[in-house]
Amino acid sequence: MSESGCQEPATRPGIPSVGNRVTVVLGAQWGDEGKGKVVDLLAQDADMVCRCQGGNNAGHTVVVDSVEYDFHLLPSGIINPNVTAFIGNGVVIHLPGLFEEAAKNERKGNSLKDWEKRLIISDRAHIVFDFHQAVDGVQEQLRQEQVGKNLGTTKKGIGPVYSTKAARSGLRICDLLADFTHFSERYKVLARQYQAMYPSLHIDMDGELARLKTYVEQIKPMVRDGVHYMYEALHGPSKNILVEGANAALLDIDFGTYPFVTSSNCTVGGVCTGLGMPPQNVGQVYGVVKAYTTRVGIGAFPSEQNNDIGELLQSRGKEVGVTTGRKRRCGWLDLVLIKYAHMINGFTALALTKLDILDVLPEIKVGVAYKVDGQTIPYFPANQEVLLHVEVQYETLPGWNTNTTAARSFDELPENAQKYVCFVEEHVGVPVKWIGVGKSRESMIQRF
Repeated sequence: MSESGCQEPATRPGIPSVGNRVTVVLGAQWGDEGKGKVVDLLAQDADMVCRCQGGNNAGHTVVVDSVEYDFHLLPSGIINPNVTAFIGNGVVIHLPGLFEEAAKNERKGNSLKDWEKRLIISDRAHIVFDFHQAVDGVQEQLRQEQVGKNLGTTKKGIGPVYSTKAARSGLRICDLLADFTHFSERYKVLARQYQAMYPSLHIDMDGELARLKTYVEQIKPMVRDGVHYMYEALHGPSKNILVEGANAALLDIDFGTYPFVTSSNCTVGGVCTGLGMPPQNVGQVYGVVKAYTTRVGIGAFPSEQNNDIGELLQSRGKEVGVTTGRKRRCGWLDLVLIKYAHMINGFTALALTKLDILDVLPEIKVGVAYKVDGQTIPYFPANQEVLLHVEVQYETLPGWNTNTTAARSFDELPENAQKYVCFVEEHVGVPVKWIGVGKSRESMIQRF
């Protein structure tokens, strides 16, 4: 007790200690970096795995015992039967998609056994309706007709539902469970607003409401007050809590290559707003980097290779989107982009994935700087038109012409592969903790 009569801060009621810190895994490029595999690896020791933003526009692939699982809404860490999975308030949920995804993965093996008993959903999460998905398609078609290009969305309704959230006309899980009659009235108001904007839009209101009503009893046991649930997890007994980011830094609504971005904050700030937790509880932040660069859809891509190199990377890397099925554009690793992602997220370590895809190249280029009008710039340009015309400065490194897929330690990698890894971490200023040389969990080399 102090002289003033107040208790010391550490013991004062209502001022808790920091509590448990969460470990965060984020994409450092345009997505598809292999976050699912890194999460799967870390989830082996986790008690809880969280999704904080995005929806089923995300696509995370996990391979366990030669079985390939695809996750879009479910946190991919749920594949560990001892993990509790939490879908936070920042995530937008298409309920039919959620249950279809669970059923599809359940049929592949026993890893999702009792998933519904291990899944917690925040009551503040917004609902994606079928008409949001239809609107997404209509908006893309109109962009193509009016300006000659679209945004390349996944047409999963993500943009439209985040728009209704910002416009304060969205509906949340708590609304669905509270009073279905009132929920139905608000649903119809929102649907009619979209029909007024897009007269050609057909919405089966009664049909969708009937389907939604069937989910009420199914999801009720899973739903919690998300803020209270997260607080208890952070300030209760010691827990290993993992946060799985969807999409990636260059797709972030604020910091990505706008307007060709997603509609949520997929950088570290989205962890706090998407789960309802304070920044002081953020611990390690791991950035996942593919050993080359890929992108789905349109938008500036400075290191893209529209040539034999790009085709080789696409073919060897099997670069096809998990969610969209579209071929990914491919190019050299761009460290300007990675350093920019690090400025925003403060990565404590990196995971460098798909190093084995480079095994057959005699030499490898790495983007290390941008020039605009002949002048090197110390930043990543915000404007798309500027980014479209930057000149990338490359360093050329020798390849290793050796199959790395059997390597299980850093020392087992060829010398030039080791030098490639060291070049990345020295240039970015962040250590590379993991190196991926294949699809399975066992193919992730841990250095420290």
